[in-house]
Amino acid sequence: MSSPDTEELATVPPPEDPPARGRGRFWRGLTGSLAAGMVVLASCVLVIAVICLFTDAPGPGPLMLIGHPIAAVVALLAQRVADTRNGRVAGFAGLCVVVSVTAALSLFWWS
Repeated sequence: MSSPDTEELATVPPPEDPPARGRGRFWRGLTGSLAAGMVVLASCVLVIAVICLFTDAPGPGPLMLIGHPIAAVVALLAQRVADTRNGRVAGFAGLCVVVSVTAALSLFWWS
């Protein structure tokens, strides 16, 4: 039995997320992994540059030190769009992630 001083409030259940489709879910997972990998690679390049600075060893050049973080930021911003939008916009944003990661790898590592 409840006391007269308390009042029960009605609660509204949170809205459910729409079910994710298989193809879009795979694409978002793939591009998210590529974007995260680019962030890890950019971080490693910057850490190696700092280590080389203190040990007077030759390290990555200025183009690598600028290019990797730029590619990582572009990939992360495009991935954010891919995660928050649906349809063609999300697909093109995912394609932008793939292009930025591929460009960074081909310019700095596969040449």
